[in-house]
Amino acid sequence: MLMLNAYKYRLKPTKKQETLINKHIGSCRFVYNWALEQKIKTYGQTGKCINHMGLDKLLPALKTEKPFLKETNSQSLQGMTKHVDAAFVRFFREKNGFPRFKSKKNPVQSFPVPQHYSVDFEKGIVKLPKIGEVEVIFHRTFEGTLRTATISKTCTGKYFISILVDNGQELPNKQKYSELTTVGIDVGIKDFAVLSTGEKIENPKYLKNSLKRLKCLQKRVSRKVKDSKRREKTRQLLSKIHEKISNQRNNFQHQISSKLISENQAIALETLNVKGMVKNHHLAQSISDSAWSSFVTKLEYKAEWFGKTVLRIGQFEPSSKLCNVCGYHNSELTLKDREWVCPICKTPHDRDINAAINIKKFSLLDQNLITT
Repeated sequence: MLMLNAYKYRLKPTKKQETLINKHIGSCRFVYNWALEQKIKTYGQTGKCINHMGLDKLLPALKTEKPFLKETNSQSLQGMTKHVDAAFVRFFREKNGFPRFKSKKNPVQSFPVPQHYSVDFEKGIVKLPKIGEVEVIFHRTFEGTLRTATISKTCTGKYFISILVDNGQELPNKQKYSELTTVGIDVGIKDFAVLSTGEKIENPKYLKNSLKRLKCLQKRVSRKVKDSKRREKTRQLLSKIHEKISNQRNNFQHQISSKLISENQAIALETLNVKGMVKNHHLAQSISDSAWSSFVTKLEYKAEWFGKTVLRIGQFEPSSKLCNVCGYHNSELTLKDREWVCPICKTPHDRDINAAINIKKFSLLDQNLITT
């Protein structure tokens, strides 16, 4: 299997180029919504689904009806019909939820550039069809075949390009692992992650630390007159804080995930029902701030890159309530109990460390690498 890497860079477009990029974003959003509507109507009328090739044949007539679409790169428009197709595939195969119409109020707006663009590291530019040469901040270079690029605009008005690159290399084979080279991880709220080695990684709680400032700015936004310049200016300040929190969280998770992948051959994790957990209104904000799902995603794709293994155990395994020494099941353990002593073997347990050890044991038992 080939290794595809994405490289993201900051764009520095001129005012004219900003206008062209915004037109591309608007047109592609329009075509996506139109394509989604066509698929829904066609299925309702004929009982058959129209694919992206059928939608592409309808695009010339749509351009005649909507002349502003002619200002947009035609391949970008065709790319949106493929996105609709992919959304339906995810819906039927992975049950990810029925595709939804795109809104101009979404925090991140984007459009694809499938081909006919070029990158020049020496000049520090990327040439985009119908937009021209745009200045780019290249903080690193790459080698390989250019695949689809995606231009995006954040809610703070920043522009980025994400370039998918095929470097011609294949993913490495999985390395062998054992009990000694495997680490169990129990994610939490007080501590972001607790390892089976006894190490605890403190939760930085970036959202909680910024709540006071966020509440102040949200109150200011609500008091401003709608569609006024002052409201927009205050909304921009609010968006910058949210963006900073997101960047801090991503940076922290990248550092931790890279460290764990480089130091271990296998990572053992517990499968969590995060959607169900956030229904607890006392813990929902803290759980969302921890962003466990994005952390696991980073671990999984980095494990693929370096030939490491991510092991998973079921969400109903009693990792916290089971003594890792003698196997006693403490059915009376509650969420507020952070430490407990096993009544059988008298071993004192830290709840989270005990859970991390059990997660490691359960995962290795499933692989028949240890015996009970």
